[in-house]
Parts: sequence; C-alpha cells; structure tokens
Amino acid sequence: MAHVLVIGGGVAGLAAALLAARRGHTVELFERDTRAPGTALDRDFFGWRRPSVPQAAQPHALLGAARKVLVRELPDVHAEMLRLGAREWHELDWFDVRPPARPGDEDLVMLQARRIVLESALATALRAEPGAVVHYGEPVCGVTAVSGTAAAGTGPATGAGAGTGPAEGPEAGADPGIRVTGVNTRGGAYAGDLVVDAGGRRGGAERWLAAAGCRPGTVERHRTGLAYFCRWYRLPPGVREGPRRPWTVTGGGFAGCAVFPADNGVFAVTLFVHTEDPTRAALREPAVFEAAARAFPPGAAWLELGAAPLSGVLATASLDNRWSALADERGPVVSGLVPVGDALTHTNPTLGQGTSLALWAAHRVARTAHQEPGSAGFAADYHAWAVRTVKPWFDFQVVADAAIGARFATRAGRTGTAREAAALFECALEDPEVMRARARVRHLVEPPGRAYAHPLIRARVARWLAARPEYAPNAVGPDRAEWEKLTAG
Repeated sequence: MAHVLVIGGGVAGLAAALLAARRGHTVELFERDTRAPGTALDRDFFGWRRPSVPQAAQPHALLGAARKVLVRELPDVHAEMLRLGAREWHELDWFDVRPPARPGDEDLVMLQARRIVLESALATALRAEPGAVVHYGEPVCGVTAVSGTAAAGTGPATGAGAGTGPAEGPEAGADPGIRVTGVNTRGGAYAGDLVVDAGGRRGGAERWLAAAGCRPGTVERHRTGLAYFCRWYRLPPGVREGPRRPWTVTGGGFAGCAVFPADNGVFAVTLFVHTEDPTRAALREPAVFEAAARAFPPGAAWLELGAAPLSGVLATASLDNRWSALADERGPVVSGLVPVGDALTHTNPTLGQGTSLALWAAHRVARTAHQEPGSAGFAADYHAWAVRTVKPWFDFQVVADAAIGARFATRAGRTGTAREAAALFECALEDPEVMRARARVRHLVEPPGRAYAHPLIRARVARWLAARPEYAPNAVGPDRAEWEKLTAG
C-alpha cells in the first residue's frame, strides 16, 4: 500500500483522501484553512469566508455521474448527505407519469444540495478513517523532488520563504526525469509515495514544479465571456417543495435564468449574461435582480412562492474552461504527482460537470495508487486515462460555452441559436425518449455525439420540428427592450 499526500481540502481533496484511505492506503491531507466543514450548514455556507474557494457559495449540481461514485464507493457519504437534507431528483420525473424504467435510468438522478453538504459528509467520513490524518491550517508551500539521484526541495521545510530555486539536473530542454517525493509546509517536510494536487486552479503546483526543473505541462484555456449572478432563498414555512417544473435553464439571445433546488428548502436563482453586456452591473442590485429573474419562467415560478432571501446577489465573472495536463508532446513532465479536480480541469458551471469530473479523478487515483505510484508509467497511465475519460467532457463544455457566449455577445434578442440544436432541448420537455437521451448526456453517461445522433432521437426531433414550422429558438423570457427596462430599475 502507498502513503498518499493530498494538497487541498475541498471536494476533490477530501474525496481523494477518503477513497484512498478506504482502499487501505495511509493518507495525509494538507489544507490552508484552519477549520473543517461542520454540520451547521447555514452558518458554514453563508458565514464562512473562503477566499481560496470563491465558488463555494455558488450553486453546484451533483449530477448522476457524481452520485454514482458516492453510491457505489462511499455509500455512507451519500446517506449522510440525505440525512443532512439533500434531495434526489430523477430526470424522468419531469413528466407527470415517469416513463417505464430501462437499464441505466438509475444513473439519471441528481443530488440537490449545496456544496457544503457534500463537504460536510466527506469531512465527517474522513475523520473516522484510522489511516487518514488531516493538517488544517498547514498549507503546502512546495514539493520535494529528485532528479536522478539528486534530491531537490522546491519550498522551505521550515520558515516563511517561497521556493528555493530549481533543482540541479539536466540542461534545459532535456528530459529532467523529475519525481516528486513529498511536500513542504511551514511546519515541516513530509515524504510520500504519491502526491495528489487538489489545490485548485489557483494552487502553486505549476510554480513548484518549474522550480524543481520540470518542463511545463500543457495548458488549454478558453474564455467564456459569461458573468453569473446568484441569490439564495428559502421556501416559506409550510412549503416543503418548490414547483416540480419549470426550473431548468431558459433564456433568450442575451441572458438566461436557472433555478438550483438544494437542501432543506434552500434554492438559488441564477442569471447569466455576457461580460460586456452594459446591463450587467445593475444585476447586483437585489430589486433589479429579482425583477429580471421573474421575467423568466423558472425564476417566476419559484419566487412567486414567497421565498425569503438568504443572501445578497453573488456575482462571478472572468470564468474560463481550463485543461491543465502535466504532460507535453514528449510525455509526462513529472512523476509522483497527479492533479485532480480543478487542478486537472476547471469547467464553467453552465453544465455542472465540475464535481463529477473531480470525483472521477479522485476515484481513479485511489483505485490505482498501489501500482508503483511514483513511477513514470503510473504518470503516463493517469494522463492517458484523463485524456480518454475527462477531456471529451471538457471539450463538450468548451463547444457549449462558445455557442452561448457568441449568442449572448450579439444581444440580439430572439436570434442566434441553431434551430435544430435548440429544438432537441425543447422536444425533450415533451418526449420521454428525447428527454432520456438528453439526460444521459447531462449526467455524463453518454457523449452527445452518440446520444443525439441516434436515428430514433433524430427522427423524433425532426417530427417535432415539422409539426412546428414557425418554431424559433430563444423565445422564452424578455425581449431586449423589456430587459433594458427591467435592468434600468
């Protein structure tokens, strides 16, 4: 068995540590924050300032792919989430009568909960693992690496300095053969068989590896041009559930709205626009935000229940889709360290893929960590797995966001979306077969190129369009004139 060192105590880090410990490995996790998620959900969610995790207070979607990992590998975590108030939603419950079940339908279930519910359940389980130690308030500030037979510390074992410079090794441009053997914190140096980087997109691994003499990995980045505005609410006393529908994403050619039901009667309403839209700043004002949200069917259906706001308007922008591979055309640039979660790929929240991809990577690391984790072969196999399994969903996100960004950039109102693509999503709301195909893509069960290309699905969408010769995409929500009036206050 291996000794695994995990950098970062967010969802990816907690899951990687817990899954590895359950496989019999010993684990040490290092988290810069001084405290762990607890079970006082509202206090932690709304009152815990977490500058290193800016997305913590934003809505999260725990898709079927994430739920599948929990149910199969961490059933106690899944049960604890339900105990803490998480709800489950089956995609085919959109219809008044659920269609007859088919094999695979069990994977089309979403866990509705705030991120803190998952973090709390993971942290509770990890605390009970005898082979796991968590170092809160002890951030990693460097890694220890060897090149050939020469060891190199790329961060201080003690003290407050940063990296101490590159390791001695081969000339620049040659394969350095760098292997990470541990991590450094202000409290000391820790050796391990495998380091798991779950430090997120703002972690320091790129800098530490450069200091160790590694070639740079491959980074692929795509800006989305989208800004998100979210506000949290709680259903009024006596109302246990919100509308069964609509709460999906809807929008016109310049803005969209989505509702994210969560745990314990809490839900989030989100508006999204292009970062260059001149009405964007006005959405920070709660009254303007609510008026704009009510102009879309999901926002109106939920806000009309008399829900009480729990937060101000939370804004996030400058979002991108980023793929960070510790490999180049010559192969892996380092061994002994692998990235998971946002350190591997950060995806824009429009499709809600992030948690699922993080749990996939954490599970892969845990179930293979016994296979010479410090070797170049382990690094190459992990990279090949990530390219084969995770990268196609990253690419799908990039294409989807590019289409949304291009449409919103025009601020043209009702135009801009491919008619056939939009029709598939509209048809799914009426046709269970098309909904099942859409859900299989949404929950990362089947890639869109296969699910949507099936002759049955294509024929059903074609019939739906033929029956609606006047159909035009983006007809839901306010037009541009209405939107500008709403956002003018």
